[in-house]
Amino acid sequence: MARISLDVNGRNHTIDADPEMPLLYALRNDIGLNNPKFGCGLAQCGACTVHLDGQPIRSCITPLSAVGNGKVVTLAGLGTPEKPHPLQTAYIEEQVTQCGYCVNGWIMTAAAFLRDKKKPTDAEITAALEGLKCRCATHMAILRAVKRAAAMMG
Repeated sequence: MARISLDVNGRNHTIDADPEMPLLYALRNDIGLNNPKFGCGLAQCGACTVHLDGQPIRSCITPLSAVGNGKVVTLAGLGTPEKPHPLQTAYIEEQVTQCGYCVNGWIMTAAAFLRDKKKPTDAEITAALEGLKCRCATHMAILRAVKRAAAMMG
């Protein structure tokens, strides 16, 4: 066990944990966040995606020791109810969510992609989101939401 400091959504948290414990467990069990989800535990579905220093990572396989002094942003830190991220707004406007389990991964991955690619093509969006899973089959609505968010972001 070690005393570990994490910067999550702009707030500092100190926990006692094994440095090799996955970041996901710290976010959910120690910090109390419920938006990165445990999906497969193998970095294959994307439900656990968060940003580490602006880059999307799969928190289910990222040990706390790899976070260091990095800044972690989860879906809860991407926007606020008063000022949601354009992707959060677009998801609502396109009525994407069914069960909502996978939303975290899709939005966090798309947010990093749209930050770097302002006017993506359909093919670029599809390629950027490759590897994410949605069992509710809302893929077409997700693509519409990402395109809507891209237009909102200019």
